[in-house]
Amino acid sequence: MSTAAPPATEPLYRCMTKGVKGAAESFEYGMSWVTSRRARLKVFPDRLECGDWAIPYAAITDGVLFETRQMFIPCYILKVRTATECYQFGLNGNKFWRSELPFPVTRQKGRLKYSAVSIAMRVVLLICLAWYWWSSTR
Repeated sequence: MSTAAPPATEPLYRCMTKGVKGAAESFEYGMSWVTSRRARLKVFPDRLECGDWAIPYAAITDGVLFETRQMFIPCYILKVRTATECYQFGLNGNKFWRSELPFPVTRQKGRLKYSAVSIAMRVVLLICLAWYWWSSTR
């Protein structure tokens, strides 16, 4: 049985994700997630890959793993910053993200903020639901 590290061509972990390039500074609900990239995130010993995005760990200047809950389900948002871009990835609550990662991250816990667009969309939805309820009870 070999104890050698897996070759760089084999991912250590992979999962489906929603990814945003040019993400906001804060962790929030917003329009960028509506048009986000849906792809498989691959964690390699030396880089992250999501579709045609390849982010070498040597290029990461800051990494934050934000733990939150979506309804009652635990989930994570990974934000990695390079010299030229900022990426965010929505992740499931898999135990992989609780373990030691192959790149440095600061771990944070909290609640997602609501962007102005997100709040406006929710208000419009509530108005539409109230109108529907009102018109169906007349």
